[in-house]
Amino acid sequence: MKTAFHRWLTLALLLASLSLSACGYNQFQSGNEQVKASWSEVLSQYQRRADLIPNLVNVVKGQADFEQGTLQAVVEARAKATSIQASPELVNDPQAFQKFQQAQKDLSGSLSRLLVVSENYPTLRANQGFIDLQAQLEGTENRIAVARNRYIKAVQDYNVTVHSFPSNLTAMALGYKEKPNFTVDNEQAIAKPPTVTFDPKAAPAQSPSTSPSTGKTP
Repeated sequence: MKTAFHRWLTLALLLASLSLSACGYNQFQSGNEQVKASWSEVLSQYQRRADLIPNLVNVVKGQADFEQGTLQAVVEARAKATSIQASPELVNDPQAFQKFQQAQKDLSGSLSRLLVVSENYPTLRANQGFIDLQAQLEGTENRIAVARNRYIKAVQDYNVTVHSFPSNLTAMALGYKEKPNFTVDNEQAIAKPPTVTFDPKAAPAQSPSTSPSTGKTP
């Protein structure tokens, strides 16, 4: 009697396992792990960028006449971005994810403006510390773009599983929902950091106070 019961129990467990597998349960588990791993890399690269900014700000402060509004915008944008608790659970909260994405977009924009404005300051452009930091930031922006693309792909794959039959039945039964993703316009804005030339031999950009026709300061 016990032997027959054990056989039926084993068969029932096997059928349940096959049923879950057929309905995408294993896909959800592996997909969720891939999303979490990709998200962790995104956060790591954003943190690297945030860690570089204070040094950049300190170097720029050495340029006494640098536009304070531009510099302050970077400081405030970094403070806002780093104030958001970017936990693994954030990828399951569309509103929190949107807030995080907007903060990072604002920080990217303020950094872009600072680098563009820096072209008006030949002394700053020739500063080796500034050159090194700019190169590190550019490399970090590239790594951010790569990490974001991996995350986008992982989320796309996961969301396809959520909406595809028969795995959508498992999603409804177990409460698996679509995960938020980076928007296309935001991706385009962040994936292309401005190119700033720090070649000392290049002709320095004219100061806003310099006359373009005479090259002399009024």
